[in-house]
Formats: sequence, structure tokens, C-alpha cells
Amino acid sequence: MENNLLKTHILKQFGHLPTGDQTKTINHLSSFTSSNKPSPLYMLKGYAGTGKTSLISAYVKALAIMEIPFVLMAPTGRAAKVFSHYAGFRAHTIHRYIYLFITNADGQTKIVLSPNKLNKAVFIVDEASMIGDTSQEPGSVFNRSLLTDLFDYVYRNTGNKLILIGDTAQLPPVGLEISPALDLKLLYAAFNITGYQHLMREVMRQSSDSGILESATQLRKKLENEVFENPLFVIDREVRDVVLINSGFEMEEELSSAFGSGTSDDCVVICKSNKRANLFNQQIRNKVLSRENELEGGDLLMVVKNNYFWLRNDSKAGFIANGDMVKVQRIVRMEERYGLRFADVEISLVDYPDENILEVKLILDTLMAEGPDMPRSEMDRLFHAVEAEYGDYPKRRTRLDKIRVDPWYNALHVKFGYALTCHKTQGGQWENVFIDQGYLPEEQIDTAYMRWLYTAVTRATSKLYLMGFNAGLIEQSDGDKTGNQG
Repeated sequence: MENNLLKTHILKQFGHLPTGDQTKTINHLSSFTSSNKPSPLYMLKGYAGTGKTSLISAYVKALAIMEIPFVLMAPTGRAAKVFSHYAGFRAHTIHRYIYLFITNADGQTKIVLSPNKLNKAVFIVDEASMIGDTSQEPGSVFNRSLLTDLFDYVYRNTGNKLILIGDTAQLPPVGLEISPALDLKLLYAAFNITGYQHLMREVMRQSSDSGILESATQLRKKLENEVFENPLFVIDREVRDVVLINSGFEMEEELSSAFGSGTSDDCVVICKSNKRANLFNQQIRNKVLSRENELEGGDLLMVVKNNYFWLRNDSKAGFIANGDMVKVQRIVRMEERYGLRFADVEISLVDYPDENILEVKLILDTLMAEGPDMPRSEMDRLFHAVEAEYGDYPKRRTRLDKIRVDPWYNALHVKFGYALTCHKTQGGQWENVFIDQGYLPEEQIDTAYMRWLYTAVTRATSKLYLMGFNAGLIEQSDGDKTGNQG
């Protein structure tokens, strides 16, 4: 009875005739939600343009109408923001929802699983391809398996259900060849679950009007068939949302138009390396935004290391996470200490507009570091330099406690947020996306590269710019040669 009622509500909220794939998924979700199987998991995989988001939006609204408790989560702040927007209800980051951050009397932060007070609730996690089975920061305070903790948290109470949503054509987590959260066999082996899965591959007809989605579909088909010969995809000249940039002059003009319009938060350049991202960040800041100083008010930054020091534990955000975007509101002072350069700045959290302006200390040296963060050797040197400040304390335990609450050691690690690597953009969406081809030998066009390109293409919602792509990789046509059905 509940099954049929839920299906009716989903279809009412849907607003148009579902595709065959969507109809199957609606039937699956309705049955799954009313199921009484132990530790039930539903894995919904879907490619770009298959209508996965509109379906989940209708499903969430139907749950609300039927007063079935649910929780929406995503791996990053930006992904949670996108999920909130399309679902119509607040989404949380997984870390901030399932963990408690407890500071003891010595100032040390301890992370524990929050108590789960929900029974018979549906936990829905978007962008599950980003969830790793190990911590991304070994040795840090956050040295846990997010995937294991998510399952432990959800299934702590009988009757709770978990839905994992993702796109297997996207990049897996850093350092992995697969996305463990979207591998049902792996999850069966690791957890005592009752699992179901469905792959949505039928591209919706209205997607044919979008050059972005058409390009993504062509890339995805090549990925599925493991055929990577040129051209990787064909662009219809009549489609205006995909632009090929072939000269430095064109590139400068388009970057100036996009980033100089006052909405630079909705533009991003996606690069293959941090070194290339640094070059574009400098170019955009200097030539487009006319910023001459190393750091200025208005600068957009991305945090590149989890930080548990500057936000109160009872704040909505909980902590400042790796991947969070922040905007500099005001620079208070700059100083050099321990052989590094620091700045005290006032920042706002872009993905958490309800949070107050924060005054924090950040390390300027990470801004242009060629790696994803400051080298480990530099962090070790900073640690020993700060420890020396507390040399009057004979016990090393006391010195370590002092370091844990030292503002210089806890300074934010940030990079400029105008140009980023593809992994850093995953889960987010921008109106204008520029993809920098960079150096690409022919032998490097493999599965990993195609996933990188597919992930980059699907970050764009309005306009996609392809910069410096090798001749032959992308072809322009005067009509639809490829067909649009998935």
C-alpha cells in the first residue's frame, strides 16, 4: 500500500512523463523504501543527462509529503550545496553530519561518531563516487575511513535505509582506480547489507539541446566501449554552449569576459596539474582582476587541508574542510615567522553563507606551492620551530598540547580558487567552465584521462570552454552526426 502511494507521489512531483530508465528507478525506489530487509542499500548509478537529479528531487519531495524521515548528504560543501539546490531541502556534508568534534581541556580535538537518533529514516548520499575507504589525510586528526563510518552510522538503528547516488564514469577518489562506494561487490564483502543497484543510461531527449551534455555522452560511450581514437567528441557548430579556444588572444578575451563580469565565483578553470592551475590563477588575478598584491580583499581561495581550529565546534559548518571555498573580506596584517609568511585575514565561507565572518591566520606559502599542499618537509620544519617556542615546558606531552592550540601551526592551508585541478572541482558545478588541455602525449589518452575529461566537462552548467586541445581531439560539424540517444 505504502509502496503504491509513494510511487503516486513521486510521479505527481515529477511533472513530466518519465523515461523508461526513470520509470524503473521510481519502481525500485518505491519498493526499496517500503522494504523491511536488514541493512538495506540502494545504489543508483546514472550518467550525465539521464535525469537522475530530477528523479531524486521528486523522490525527496514525495518522502516529505508522506512524512518519511530522510537526511541528504554529500562528500563536500559544494556538492551539498548543489544537492540542496536540486532537491529543495537542506543537504549536509557527510563529515559534519555523522561526526562530533570534541575539544578536551588540553585543547585537543577528538572525532567520534555522532549518536544517530533516527529510526526508519532514508539517508541519501549524492556524489558517492568521491567517497574513499581510507582517510585522505593519513596521520592527521581525521585518520578514519569515511565509508566505514557512514555505514556504521546509518545502520546503527534498525530500519534505516541508505541510498548511494553517483556516476561511475567520473574520477574515483585520489589514489584509487575505482570508487569503492559504487562497487556493490566490494560493499557486500565489507558490510552486512542487503543491496540493490540500478544504472541509468538512457539520455533524456531535451539533453540533445545541450552541447555540454552531448559532449559528456559521447565521452561516456567511448569510456564504456574503451575506444579512445580521435575525435574524442564532435561539437555541432550550431550549439553555442561549447566553445573551442585555439589562440592565446581568444583565451585572454574569454577569461576576461567570464571572470571580469563580477561573478567570478561562478567560473573555474580546470587543469591537469597544480603547476598549471598556479599559472592560470596568476593570470586571472593580475590581468583580469587587476590584483597586484600577493593577496587582496575579494580573493577567492580554496582550503587544501582540513582545519579544526578556527571554527567553534557548535557552528553549523563544524570545521573548515579540505575543498571548502572561502572569500577574503579584509586583510588585517601580514608577518613572517618560522621562515614562512602568514596573514591574519577576515574570511567568509562561500558554501556556508549563514556562518559569521571569521578572523583566521593562513599560510601564504601554500598559495603558489607546486603540489596540492605545502611539502611535508616544510610542515615538519614548522612543527619543530613551534615546539621550540615551548621549550620551557619539560614534558613533551605538554609541548604537544601547546602545539595543538598554536595559531601559527593551525594556520589555514589555502590556494587560489579561480583555477583548480579536476579532483578539487568534483561534486561542484559552475556556470562557466574552462578546461585546460595542457601537455598531452597521445599515449596518455587512456581510461584515466577520459574519466578526467568527462568529470571536467560535467562541471559546467551554462558554458564550456575548451582551451588548447590538440588538433584532431575534438571535431566540429555542421549538423548532428552522432545521435543523441543513450
